[in-house]
Amino acid sequence: MGGSIKAYLHLMRMKNVVLASITVPLGAQFATGDSWISSQLEEVIAQIFAVIFFIGAGNTMNDIKDVEIDREAHPDRPLASGAISIKSAQKFVKVLWMLSIICLAIGAYLLYESGNSIIELLSIYFIAVTLMLTYDHGPELKNTGLVGNISISIMVGAVILYGASSVGHVWTTLVWWTAGVVFFANLAREIIKDCQDMEADEGVRQTLPMTYGLVKARMLAYVVVMAALVCLYVPYWKGPFDFNQLIFQTPAILMLITLNRELAEGKDYQAASKIRIAMLLGLIGFIIPMYA
Repeated sequence: MGGSIKAYLHLMRMKNVVLASITVPLGAQFATGDSWISSQLEEVIAQIFAVIFFIGAGNTMNDIKDVEIDREAHPDRPLASGAISIKSAQKFVKVLWMLSIICLAIGAYLLYESGNSIIELLSIYFIAVTLMLTYDHGPELKNTGLVGNISISIMVGAVILYGASSVGHVWTTLVWWTAGVVFFANLAREIIKDCQDMEADEGVRQTLPMTYGLVKARMLAYVVVMAALVCLYVPYWKGPFDFNQLIFQTPAILMLITLNRELAEGKDYQAASKIRIAMLLGLIGFIIPMYA
């Protein structure tokens, strides 16, 4: 496989990979507290790497499919710039899928040996694979506007559930509200990214802003952000946290509420980046009360 290590890491989109991998132990933390660190650390580590390779494979597949679009919208990406050939990228995808499945199998075996169910873990992985494959191939959900945005966001939100299932406790209430925050925040981000890429996508794929216009798409994105804020608020209203601990979410809340400024000015790149930072701050805001 030709190309530098740096180019392959860029192809995997390491910012997204790192953020996704962080949410695996967070899912375990939200499900069981600190107990997983002493009793199920190996299971969680195995699934962290399963997610790293899974997300990397998905992003690489997406870049292979979108190479012509990226020559205009993202010319710095490895395939669009020629730093990595299509053939090398295709081989890289196979390696990443193989590594992801191996890590999944190791973690599932350890979980089963500890007396926990692996059904939820395998089900979430299977659903994520199905959504990943149908996004760029077969039905090509990426060309279905909002449906495609939702499918990607389900995958992103499911990483929290996957982290919880890696320790056998996916049905914890906090885990689902946290996954809701990630799902809605990412859905808003996907809509905004489509606004950003509208010109490059013209004639290639059909997106929400193409159908309803930039203004309405950005308005919808902000409404979806408000849904994320509701999911953020509920654990402090209904438990397990005290309401006064909501103060730890102040940075994330302020970033999301003030997003209307970037959207009104058409600063889509800044808005998408702001949501990613707010997602990370929100997850940290959930962690702090567990130790306060």
